[in-house]
Formats: sequence, structure tokens, C-alpha cells
Amino acid sequence: MQPISDATLNDWLEMGEEIETRIDGDLNGDGDPDTAYVVASPDVRTLHVQLSYRAEFDIGHQPAGSFKLEPDRLGPADLSINKGVLTVRDLTGGTTAMSAVYRYRAAMTKDGPRMRLIGLDAKVYSRTYAHDGDEMSWNVTTGDTITTLLKIKGTGEDRTYDKLYTRKFKRPVRTIYMEDTPGAEEELVSVTKAK
Repeated sequence: MQPISDATLNDWLEMGEEIETRIDGDLNGDGDPDTAYVVASPDVRTLHVQLSYRAEFDIGHQPAGSFKLEPDRLGPADLSINKGVLTVRDLTGGTTAMSAVYRYRAAMTKDGPRMRLIGLDAKVYSRTYAHDGDEMSWNVTTGDTITTLLKIKGTGEDRTYDKLYTRKFKRPVRTIYMEDTPGAEEELVSVTKAK
């Protein structure tokens, strides 16, 4: 089976939208290429996943999830597929930046295939070292969470971040599908302000 063509993806776009980035790879373990791609317009960016299928008289792709990324991108999202896991790296903001990493794995449900969130990392920091930052790594499947304060050290051009006050704790384990992916910044705030 061939990956979805660029022409087909472009046919699905509305006026003012463009394909920001795409990747093809096997997400559901059937050996056929699946496709993850980001559709961008001036105000909205949405990640979509299409999974391949083979039926008795039909082959094709079907939607398995989508969710809205933050619109204020600092470059295109970086998509990768490794051992069936889709990783989405997204950098948004301005001089204060939010780096988010989302990890998904395909799951079969009674409603068909869906993409399940298995990990979320988030970091807010100053690209000019104007203020301290915070970072978090959350393994959604186990609940294991790590938070760290990023404290400015040094002066002038020697400024950098020192990692302090690392905390490890468990959060309740729950199933989160792609459509319900929480905002990286909201999750980061919720775990770092709860200290």
C-alpha cells in the first residue's frame, strides 16, 4: 500500500490552509504506511492521523485522531515514528517559549482505531534568559511524573539554566485519546504550582 499522496492531503484542505509537515510510517503494526500531518492556517494548527486498513475488498486509510496545537509556532512541528510510537515536538510562543513533546500509540477500541496519549513533556523557558522556567515529564500510561525548576545562573552571555528541585511523583493513570489531549502549558502549571 502506498502512503497517502500529497495531492490527496491538499485536496482535503480548506481555503487558507496548508500542510505544515507530515510523516509516514507504521503506527498500527500492519506493515502498511500510516500518515500523521499538521494542517496550519493563520489562526489554527491541527494534527491529524490517518491509519491504513485492509478489508476483504478494500484498502485505504481512516482517521484515528486529531487535536489542535498551539497556533503561535516558532517553526513547523517535528514529527517522528519509532517502533509504532508517534512523537510530536512543538515549539510555540515568543521570547518566552513553550516546548511540548506528545507521544501517541495506536489502540483498537470498540469504535475503531484511535490514537492514545502515552507521554507528555512540557518546558516553559525564556529564550533570552529573562526569567526562570519549569519543565515536566509525564508518563501517562504509568502516571510517573517528574518536575524540575529551571533557575537562571551566570550573567550576560554566560547565562544558562540550572536544574533544581526535581520532584518525582505519581499521577492517577487514565486513558486519554488524541482528541482529549490536554494543553501542555495547563498541565505544566497544574503540576508545578501544586508544590
